[in-house]
Amino acid sequence: MSRDSRFSDVLHILLHMAYEKQPVTSEAFAMSLNTNSVVVRRIMAGLRDRGYVRSEKGHGGGWVLSCDLSAVTLLDIYLALGSPTLISFGRRSDISDCLVEQAVNANIEHTLQEAQQLAMTRFGEITLAKLHADVQAGIEDRRSSLKLETIHGPKS
Repeated sequence: MSRDSRFSDVLHILLHMAYEKQPVTSEAFAMSLNTNSVVVRRIMAGLRDRGYVRSEKGHGGGWVLSCDLSAVTLLDIYLALGSPTLISFGRRSDISDCLVEQAVNANIEHTLQEAQQLAMTRFGEITLAKLHADVQAGIEDRRSSLKLETIHGPKS
């Protein structure tokens, strides 16, 4: 079964956009995500409707970030995507006379509802600015590990 990676893909795109000085085309994003540019345009249109991105027309045009990263949460993005299914398993059937299946269904349903609520709560706590800060920290870590003194150590 394939996974729906739109949520992750959109977060990836938005964070890359935070580093871009110029508009990025749907084709460029599609190539980096190994998907079709039509898929990217459809997703970006939903984000544009929410005010998170805007498109610039003409030569050199493309998508640009139009939101404050600290004001947008993962929950906002998740909702902008239409609340895709988080967990792809569920009941064997909706209606059953079997008491075993009823017990299984009730417990699975309850657990999935709890998991969904926990995910929504956590998504609401994480901003794009927090993800951006995590990326920055990773960049700084890489920079420090690339210093010759760190790689080769002091000469004896």
